[in-house]
Amino acid sequence: MTPIKRCFVTLLLLGSTSVVANDRFADVEMQVQHLNGSVHMIIGAGGNIGVSSGEDGILMVDDQYAPLAEKIAAALQQLGSDKPRYVINTHYHGDHTGSNAFFHGTQDATIFAHENVRIRLASGEDVDPDALPVVTYQDGVKFHFNSETIHVIHFPASHTDGDSIVWFEQPNVLHTGDLFFKDWFPYIDLGAGGNVNGYIAAVTQMIGMIDDNTRVIPGHGSEATRQDLIRFRDMIQETYNYVQALKVAGETEDQIVEIGLNEKWDSWAWRFITEERWIRTLYK
Repeated sequence: MTPIKRCFVTLLLLGSTSVVANDRFADVEMQVQHLNGSVHMIIGAGGNIGVSSGEDGILMVDDQYAPLAEKIAAALQQLGSDKPRYVINTHYHGDHTGSNAFFHGTQDATIFAHENVRIRLASGEDVDPDALPVVTYQDGVKFHFNSETIHVIHFPASHTDGDSIVWFEQPNVLHTGDLFFKDWFPYIDLGAGGNVNGYIAAVTQMIGMIDDNTRVIPGHGSEATRQDLIRFRDMIQETYNYVQALKVAGETEDQIVEIGLNEKWDSWAWRFITEERWIRTLYK
């Protein structure tokens, strides 16, 4: 193939990839749900979005995939403004940070995140500087916004090495980021500093922070409660203990995959984290 033909084929492939990406999100609709006080939850594709909307403007927690930016802005317009003043990233994964460049670069939002989020985003290929958090922190940060107090708290070595949760104090709403997948096996990114024991500790700490009236925005899934979070933590702890016991007994990773988990956990498996992938995460 001549260089010109190779270039033409490459352009065609890139164009078709872009079309597929756009088609993937073409039918996504943003569902806006009011929770308490100033706080709303937006469900689209990717990580759930939390929003504080009021007289001070819009504060947003996470912003899903880049192709959804304009749909997210339209949903925010229903809440008062399509130009958020602040965006908080709960961690660095693209389904939670994909629209950073849009909201910072074109809407002038200030992006906050744990310092490891900026480091990991900045290390990507062809990174857009507008996608990077502008303000970073180590332990957390507190906002006084829309007559409410918003606590951003970092948990080390859990889902990744840069996770934060966001607690809207007066409305009593907790956004967990990907420290909670409602009714699903979670994704624990071992390659990005994630850790199973750290994940269990983080979920346990969140349970202790909230009460039975707290409305919980999970990273993925529908609105949840403290009881849902307890059930989630107990699932992780029980399956972890089970896999570790088999490992200590001498079973290999592949052998444990073949043995499988108790059938009561069947419904927790999903497209991305199958039973096999969850077992391998627990084993490692």
